[in-house]
Amino acid sequence: MKNDEVKKIVKKAYARVAISDCGCGCSQSSCSIEDQLKEMGYTQKELNSVPRGANMGLGCGNPTALGEFKKGETVLDLGSGRGFDAFLAASKVGDKGYVIGVDMTEEMIKKAEENALKGGYKNVEFRLGDIESLPVDSDSIDVIISNCVINLAPDKEKVYKEAYRVLKQDGRMYISDIVLLKELSEEQKNDENLLAGCVSGALLKNDYLKIIKNAGFKIKGLSDKLDTGLPIESLNIVAYK
Repeated sequence: MKNDEVKKIVKKAYARVAISDCGCGCSQSSCSIEDQLKEMGYTQKELNSVPRGANMGLGCGNPTALGEFKKGETVLDLGSGRGFDAFLAASKVGDKGYVIGVDMTEEMIKKAEENALKGGYKNVEFRLGDIESLPVDSDSIDVIISNCVINLAPDKEKVYKEAYRVLKQDGRMYISDIVLLKELSEEQKNDENLLAGCVSGALLKNDYLKIIKNAGFKIKGLSDKLDTGLPIESLNIVAYK
């Protein structure tokens, strides 16, 4: 698929999710989504701390648990959705800190802003934009987080180069994402449902890590295989500029 076509498919799929009252799959109960998130590393306290509706169970890990957040830091969330991880990060950096969420789906931005009002968050902002061309100043971010989103971007090299650009020197990234353990079939690669489901747009693990290193980052990764019947892995990455 061409890059513009990929983005169109992803945007349409996540706009549909944004305006619905359910998370990934839409057949999951709120209970099963909560259980799934606990398996990813979220605590009950964290789940209870964010506005109802911010959490859709769309991630593949808990990037806010991968490292330290300091009071007063500025955090950028790539593909912020309805704001769940952004709100958790906002609590960690405190009132003097700031969180910027970027998402390319207007419907997600609208929902995130509604949730920010519900939760009374004064230190969170959501911007409509493409993570391949971030609407963020260079050298302005202390920490970048992202949860199962970069695999959806057709040009992941651009994403990581942009991440490197906006991070301050010694800034860091906490990323949860999907990678492949072996090549998919052509049919799987062109499956729109697998694309929106964070599978067919994913890269082989070694290729993914090579892109991060080529962007200039020093990385440390930990991964756990997902039991989905597909050759994919949920990869947790800590990367430093």
